[in-house]
Amino acid sequence: MSRLLIVVDQSKDWAPYYPSEDVLTFDQYLELSEAASRRVRVINLCQSAKYLSRGYYCSLLAEARGHNVVPSVMTLNDLSRKGLFSLQLDELDESVVNWLDRAGCTIDPASDERQATRELRIRTFFGQVDQPALKPVARLVFERFPCPILEVVFRYRKGWQIDSMKPASPADLTEKEQDLFATALDRFSSMVWRKPRSRQRYRFDLAVLVNPEEEMPPSDQEALRRFERAGRKLGINVEQITRKDFLRLPEYDGLFIRETTAIDHHTYRFARKAEAEGLVVIDDPVSILRCTNKVFLADLLKTNKVPTPKTLILSKDQKRAVEQVIEEIGFPVVIKIPDGAFSRGVTKAEDEASLRAGLKALFKQSALVLAQEYLYTDYDWRIGVLGGRAIYACKYMMVKGHWQIYQYGESSSESGDFQTLPTYEVPRKVIQAALKATRLIGNGLYGVDIKQSGKRVAVIEVNDNPSIDAGIEDRFLGGELYTLVMQEFLQRMEQKREK
Repeated sequence: MSRLLIVVDQSKDWAPYYPSEDVLTFDQYLELSEAASRRVRVINLCQSAKYLSRGYYCSLLAEARGHNVVPSVMTLNDLSRKGLFSLQLDELDESVVNWLDRAGCTIDPASDERQATRELRIRTFFGQVDQPALKPVARLVFERFPCPILEVVFRYRKGWQIDSMKPASPADLTEKEQDLFATALDRFSSMVWRKPRSRQRYRFDLAVLVNPEEEMPPSDQEALRRFERAGRKLGINVEQITRKDFLRLPEYDGLFIRETTAIDHHTYRFARKAEAEGLVVIDDPVSILRCTNKVFLADLLKTNKVPTPKTLILSKDQKRAVEQVIEEIGFPVVIKIPDGAFSRGVTKAEDEASLRAGLKALFKQSALVLAQEYLYTDYDWRIGVLGGRAIYACKYMMVKGHWQIYQYGESSSESGDFQTLPTYEVPRKVIQAALKATRLIGNGLYGVDIKQSGKRVAVIEVNDNPSIDAGIEDRFLGGELYTLVMQEFLQRMEQKREK
């Protein structure tokens, strides 16, 4: 169970709020001796965060003690470097810019022209603001520079930008701001402070990152419930979180990402943050990095002699790209962008005209495109691999009358049928190819897509975030599939705790 501590300079700084045994002065925190095995979160509300000030030392001591602190020393250092946060805002939602225009600029009645702007100062409280239009900015700033109270200065220089940011303390706040801060603190800390009896019997806490709005998530709600039941039988409290819970990660012992991953995406930031905090992470950042870009993956598999379809990496500025594809692969040929998912960003060219048109469209999305030999099969193998062993096997059938397992229309999508088999009924060459491919990636949970044509086996790609849906991938193993995944987390979390 985690403990929350709030550190202020002096007791009077907390006078406007309800007293709490979790509120300490800096001197009290300095003398604190906390058991190393207990997870502690510290909210540093000291008045000064300058280098070698009390606020700076508070964060420094917290990190030395293994406590998770907001703001961290890294955040304090980053806030002192202006070049890191002079952010242009013109690419944000139009409502943000409109609000800044109205609040920060004056119009000359004679010329009807914009006058020199006065600087705009606002305070954010755990990423919350009083102005609804600025919520996207406040949330973005808090994700990048986690700080309880942050004073943000906006300035117009050929466009709105953040000119400066600095931490503030409760002692700086007006009465209205005190109410806003108290509400934001309560929202931020309510999940940390909760202590239901039901959680006391669990040895470990596992966060499952999901996106309730995702159209095609890696696991459906029933599968997520089965993961929770399997975990709790093993003494693991399994709890779903969303991207809003980024700063709650230190409360947990492990992170299981059940949202489609990408590099320039919060899923990757979650994986990086969790790994840095010492959590057991699936998908780990390295696996995401290696699997989500098909250019990297294609080169990795080729270099290590994993059987794959013949593949070319094409550059946007390559003059003979079309001719090279025709000469070395021929038709039909599959072309795809490096970071597509669920068959998106993938097209099949039957002739030179469709190849040129397809490449032109895809090069608008990416500087590199893959051209890959087309292997006709009625189905794709999907081999689920966890910790270096195959745990499930599926045949995903092509959509009737289509060459892929997914087909997207203007307003709907369609997928082919499936067949789930025990891994011991899968051809040995298929399993061997899957294991050889995943050994190059890591030791996490992967789904390896493989085509089998006669005696030939070819790895199409390795997915770091494979689908596990109720009634599909678990059709053969049932609840045992979820238990296998939770047992892997349990073993790794036990190993972490023993170190």
